[in-house]
Amino acid sequence: MDHEPVLAGPVVDYLAPALEGGGVFVDATLGRAGHALRVLQGSPGAELVGIDRDPDALEASRALLAPFEGRFRLVRDDFARLAAVLERLGVEEVRGVLLDLGVASPQLDHPERGFSFRHQGPLDMRMDPDGSRTADEVVNRYPERRLVQVIARLGEERFASRIASAIVAARPVATTTALADIVKGAIPAATRRTGGHPARRSFQAIRMEVNDELGQLESALPAAVDALVPGGRAVVISYHSLEDRAVKRGFAAEARGCVCPPDFPVCRCDAEARARILTRKPVRPSEAEVAVNPRASAAKLRAVERLPEQPPRDLASR
Repeated sequence: MDHEPVLAGPVVDYLAPALEGGGVFVDATLGRAGHALRVLQGSPGAELVGIDRDPDALEASRALLAPFEGRFRLVRDDFARLAAVLERLGVEEVRGVLLDLGVASPQLDHPERGFSFRHQGPLDMRMDPDGSRTADEVVNRYPERRLVQVIARLGEERFASRIASAIVAARPVATTTALADIVKGAIPAATRRTGGHPARRSFQAIRMEVNDELGQLESALPAAVDALVPGGRAVVISYHSLEDRAVKRGFAAEARGCVCPPDFPVCRCDAEARARILTRKPVRPSEAEVAVNPRASAAKLRAVERLPEQPPRDLASR
């Protein structure tokens, strides 16, 4: 099935003012270029730098973006290496950055990638097919205590201990459907009746561990703001509370100015707000969008705008 970009309208709306006069925008999680295509269509002077670690995604994106030849450059890399990619390309000014933290629909829909708990496939889950860590390593080789920590922290799964114990007892686990059945069997029957597929949180946790998704995000957020010129904008779409909290904290830190105690006569921390928050509350998909694309239901969009550097000031003006 085709990948339907989530919150495409708000993405375009938040980036358009920064791209009104043209300039470079970076889709650092390009996927199948659904968002990038719409931004290029809506901002005729914009140029795209698209980053993704999945070669299949880059190939599909290149075909989709062919009508915009000359206005895009695609790079296979991690979004956490945004600064290094821009330096390598010689890009010095960026007007917009987009991070869509979801798993692309084609990755879910192809069982051989190992992301889906509904279809049998190998325990893989690598967004970069050349990545060194696979789900097989996490499931079959992690010590039980470490597996509990992964499932509890990254999956926010309250039955993490029971699930990890069941996985260790069933080793070796060979396929995604076998893993899903083990997880399902470890969760009390009464709990399985609500909240979607019982393996969803555990699969999320293992996928995030395999791809170091939180570590990547924590590196990418300040790098995105660093890359922006004043007036440039960063937009992030997250899909679960752990990611959203990280984005909210990261953007709040960028918008925080001096943190010296109020009775200090002169600022000693030298902290300056680098951005202003554009979304006090996250933007959510409409009921109509969710009806068409159920995978959008958990999405939350947050955005910031880069501020000009502030001249030195004393605390009397705080």
